[in-house]
Amino acid sequence: MTSLPRGRAANARSVARRRRAVAAVGAVSAGLLTLSACDKPTPLATITVGKNSVSSETDCYNDGKEVSTADLAKCLKSKDIKSIKVDPDETVRFGVDPKIADKGWTILMNGQPLTDSSKKTYRTIPGSVFFNAQYGASGNSTLVSIKEGEKTVTGLWSFKLKKDS
Repeated sequence: MTSLPRGRAANARSVARRRRAVAAVGAVSAGLLTLSACDKPTPLATITVGKNSVSSETDCYNDGKEVSTADLAKCLKSKDIKSIKVDPDETVRFGVDPKIADKGWTILMNGQPLTDSSKKTYRTIPGSVFFNAQYGASGNSTLVSIKEGEKTVTGLWSFKLKKDS
């Protein structure tokens, strides 16, 4: 026999409904809390060689504000730089997020400007350039960076290009 007063057993549905409503409110609240704690992602830069590509966000980004010289030096020495193999006979394609292009961007090779600033989202360079001593290359790998900003640096994305013979 049950210990509920007469007529209470019929209210079991409302108890279950209340529990579901409380659970739903809790799930929505937890989701909103999680989203508010996230940083918004930095714009992406991508390098494509043949059918292979590598994309990267950056730690050297200050949401449109100037990045300090000390921070830039740290980023260039980072161990987490993504790499891609480049056949010198292939074309290397650089693509950037429109947010980067709007501020103007330059391709750097070993820290030195390789191109003029551009506001396009896409550029191509022959792969042989990245291993040519005339352009400052040495050895079988080259550090290539994408610098956002024309007068001040507001972002820096770096990649290691490894010679694929």
